[in-house]
Amino acid sequence: MTDIKLPDYLPSWMSDHVNSYLADGEAAHLWDASLGGGVGMLTTLLLTTKGRKSGQTLIIPLIYRPSGDGGFCVIASKGGAAAHPAWFLNLQANQEIQVKVANDEFKAVAKVTSGDERERLWKLMAEYFAPYTSYKAATDREIPVVVFYPA
Repeated sequence: MTDIKLPDYLPSWMSDHVNSYLADGEAAHLWDASLGGGVGMLTTLLLTTKGRKSGQTLIIPLIYRPSGDGGFCVIASKGGAAAHPAWFLNLQANQEIQVKVANDEFKAVAKVTSGDERERLWKLMAEYFAPYTSYKAATDREIPVVVFYPA
């Protein structure tokens, strides 16, 4: 992952996490969720997308859980904001993404889940990171549940 840019809107603790993850994915794979209102050490991955407006390669950390079918499940919550997060809009515009889980880097494809699969994975993620429940209550939009599969 070279020539990447951290989005300008990232808080410093998130930028620090990305930089640590890039230096040693195994050491930074677990993130202290108390920084984001959760509890304990949670698994994170790095998602690399191409900015739909800027064209720049952008990277962001996301909490994940294994989806049970070889994928990595994430939530496009943006803290319950009315609009989808930029990373989600970027991958809608360009499916060429890269994922780093610990020290394993791979090209991936993203699937936005629906129906029973979405409900199962939402529950899995909300049990893992409780703030997702309050994010859901804070917005009228359906928060996307996305699974990244190695390409």
